[in-house]
Amino acid sequence: MKRTLPWSDQVDVISSDESSSSSSSSSSLDVDVQVNDETTNVATDQPPKEVSSEDLLIRKAEIYQEYMKQLPIPTCRGSIIPFTTWMGLGRSIKQLYEQPLHYLTNILLKQWDQLRIGSEDEHRPLDIVVHPCKAEATIWLVEELHRRTSSHHHIAKLWLSDPMCHAFIDSIFPQL
Repeated sequence: MKRTLPWSDQVDVISSDESSSSSSSSSSLDVDVQVNDETTNVATDQPPKEVSSEDLLIRKAEIYQEYMKQLPIPTCRGSIIPFTTWMGLGRSIKQLYEQPLHYLTNILLKQWDQLRIGSEDEHRPLDIVVHPCKAEATIWLVEELHRRTSSHHHIAKLWLSDPMCHAFIDSIFPQL
């Protein structure tokens, strides 16, 4: 990489991943520094910091949670939404308000749909069982709690334990 220094010389830094047979310790990193046309090999005492996949996932969850906190919860209803399942209502809300629902909200909607299996109202459309306005208000209340109070560490732990977690994470990139 070439950068302009306070003086007129330029320095190229080349990091070597190959293990060398030099007398340097196993925890050092060999770096070639080139000033003008002369190259010097320098051993540093600090190895490159390795980032685990778990650390990356925690960071992604932190970024995700911070983004979700910034999204405003709608204050006025667009219209009464007909629905047959909780997940169907969630999809309609995402389309109507053009914003994602939190991962934890999506998981909860799935669980609520599963709770209906085997009940006497299982085959009735859900908007007959629960008034659409109440159902939508319930989802937004739960969504607000998840956006404001969820720990990114807890979210990352759930993501680690669920190989299909990506199916319940809505795209956070707005459509242009």
